[in-house]
Amino acid sequence: MSTGVVTAARVTHRCGTVDQLAAASPESQTTAVTELLTVSDIEEAYVLSTCNRVEAYVVGPDHVVGRAALSEFFAGVDDDAIVMTDHDESLHHLLRVAAGLDSVIIGEDQIIGQVRAAYEDARDAGGIGSMLEAAVTKAIHVGERARTETAINEGVVSLGSAATRRAAQEIDLEGATALVVGAGEMGQLAARSLAAAGVDELVVANRTVSRATQLISDVDDETDTTVVSLDDLERVATHADVVVAATGSDEPVLEPRHLEGQAEPQVIVDLGQPRDVAPETDSLPAVQVFDLDDLETITAETHEQRADAADEVEAMIDHEFELLIEQYKRARADEAIAAMYESAERIKEREVETALSRLGGDEVSAEQREIVEAMADSLVNQLLAPPTKSLREAAAEDDWSTIHTALQLFNPEFGGNDGPIAPPSMATTVNGDASIGATDDD
Repeated sequence: MSTGVVTAARVTHRCGTVDQLAAASPESQTTAVTELLTVSDIEEAYVLSTCNRVEAYVVGPDHVVGRAALSEFFAGVDDDAIVMTDHDESLHHLLRVAAGLDSVIIGEDQIIGQVRAAYEDARDAGGIGSMLEAAVTKAIHVGERARTETAINEGVVSLGSAATRRAAQEIDLEGATALVVGAGEMGQLAARSLAAAGVDELVVANRTVSRATQLISDVDDETDTTVVSLDDLERVATHADVVVAATGSDEPVLEPRHLEGQAEPQVIVDLGQPRDVAPETDSLPAVQVFDLDDLETITAETHEQRADAADEVEAMIDHEFELLIEQYKRARADEAIAAMYESAERIKEREVETALSRLGGDEVSAEQREIVEAMADSLVNQLLAPPTKSLREAAAEDDWSTIHTALQLFNPEFGGNDGPIAPPSMATTVNGDASIGATDDD
């Protein structure tokens, strides 16, 4: 088990704007983890980057090191959009994220897959060690339990369906023509939702036409579907009553030039992060553009509908969090106990050989050797039984100074002269201010 502590920082839909999220987004999760691991004393790193959140978790010797690394990582983001947390709060938040309680659409299913994908990316980059292995796998376990044992994901479960609901508040989707820009997971969910809402025609525009073709194969057969390239946007965009944009592009893919001559009312929902729709598009007379920030009314309804299930999941998270902390405690106590026994074993072996040598060396019989070794084993076990019990009790009571002292006494390579490190579980933060210019509403 790592001897460090977890520190985390995040920019999410709760504390940052669409543009601030865009500023926080890394090139990829893998490169972000690799970047964090280059920081001195950072042992482990995990980065989760989606359209609604960029979260980074690091393991270091203390929170000072962790906070410095994360401050540099989010250097391009306004301080008031960043929430930074210490060990316990970071771990508890990660469990809530995987369970869907921190999502725009409470209980949505996509986040659990995104947490898994981020875990694989971090592992590929060498960022997953003993501390984050336990934390992220526990989060995935909690997310799976929440969805199989409660009703947290019933009803509207994605931003794609929320986009459809938002568009339906402005225009009648029955018999309408819809355009989905992007054929990723979000685009697929939007396409299904629009088809279910009764649109007559569904056009999917994507950079890779073959990918878009796969997407429409999953849509209701009664909907007339067409696939086009992004190069055809100028031709098809003006014919759509509703547009949902959800690509992974770094730049806007839908601009005013694509909608020149648009006369009929048109609703565009931009789910992109960064923005898929150029901001000036909203100035066109017949066009209404909504982004992630405009889906709050839909998400508020969902929160109300799932309030009881959310309470169940919160209780589940609290229980699993305690199990995770106990796991860390046992591992840290076991580390100290193992160091103690290894040290005693080295001394025992040396003293046994000295005693046997004085008793006659090679002339000592196998039976006599066995008696001496058994006596030495018995002495070690009896002498170490009380401190073993004490160390386990110290871990249970969060007495980390005792464990740290034991590790220093029995493992010369542990700790050095740097003084006590922070414990793996902390009831209070090392630094009382849990954020940079922002607080966690949860």
